[in-house]
Amino acid sequence: HGDAIVVDSSQGDSVFQLDIIRWMKKEFPKLQVIGGNIVTTRQAEHLIDAGVDGLRVGMGIGSICITQEVCACGRAQGSAVYHVARYAKARNVPIIADGGISKPGHIVKALCLGAGTVMCGSMLAATSEAPGDYFFKDGVRLKRYRGMGSIEAMQKGSDDRYFGGAATVKVAQGVTGAVQDKGSMHSYMAYIRQSVKHGMQDLGARSVAVLHERLGSGHLRFEIRSPAAQREGSVHDLHSFQRSQYG
Repeated sequence: HGDAIVVDSSQGDSVFQLDIIRWMKKEFPKLQVIGGNIVTTRQAEHLIDAGVDGLRVGMGIGSICITQEVCACGRAQGSAVYHVARYAKARNVPIIADGGISKPGHIVKALCLGAGTVMCGSMLAATSEAPGDYFFKDGVRLKRYRGMGSIEAMQKGSDDRYFGGAATVKVAQGVTGAVQDKGSMHSYMAYIRQSVKHGMQDLGARSVAVLHERLGSGHLRFEIRSPAAQREGSVHDLHSFQRSQYG
């Protein structure tokens, strides 16, 4: 038994996904279906018309994804989340921001832009509960992290996600890398949850629904930060420093 079925494709607005969504909603009317991935309102329109109950937004912006580099397809994640969320909200369909999340602050930004929730692939890939074995390199404890578009993953069957199952030559749209150990999910999720709570508190919003309400009314505003502003918004002008995420 599951709460929902996710139809997963690198480009969700395809005849293959639209057909399977229509079939699922016809055969199992009460089944919750999440479609994607998409980055434009036109893609969202097609999937919502087919019957999806939720959307995954993001293309080519994951830490291990090279779709934009290889295929020249994708969109800046902030723009994608904002525009798709605004359209989907008018049709009462929630969205999931998928990709580009590497810090708790990114989660807060995604929620502010209209996402109902986020996916945290690389953020959680190095926790002890994630698949894979730890190894050491230069004294640092690491865990291997493989993109679904990498050749390694495609050789295991993920190439169907990129419409490459019958292709003679497999074209990688992702890489295989390593991420630094983050300990147990039990401790790390508590840190993420508390960080998001602090962000919401500073924004003066008691809930995600309040954020979305203020976004729609214009009370929640955004500014583009210059490179200088980004530098001063992080650690600077120190000879050295130690950084602990939580304690």
